[in-house]
Amino acid sequence: MFREKLQWTAQDGGIDKAEAKAMMLSVWDHKAQESLRIDLWTKDMPVDEMKVFFHQTLVAMSATFNRATQDEKMTATMKDFCDYFAEKLELKK
Repeated sequence: MFREKLQWTAQDGGIDKAEAKAMMLSVWDHKAQESLRIDLWTKDMPVDEMKVFFHQTLVAMSATFNRATQDEKMTATMKDFCDYFAEKLELKK
């Protein structure tokens, strides 16, 4: 969904109304056993930056998955996919 402008604040981090071009938020609905998501990006978010944003998000999700599950085998598979993703989008230099 396109937005004109995104800003975020994290008072304990010293951030006040910092500009952002995109955000993703996922929450877990225990009763329905499903994730609920909000994905927002500004209409001037460049596609090349969106590709990097997705790649970095996938890498971070792999690390979070590992911390949450200690499933080393699946974490390695996820990291392999992240490398493949970056290679196909020519993100790695």
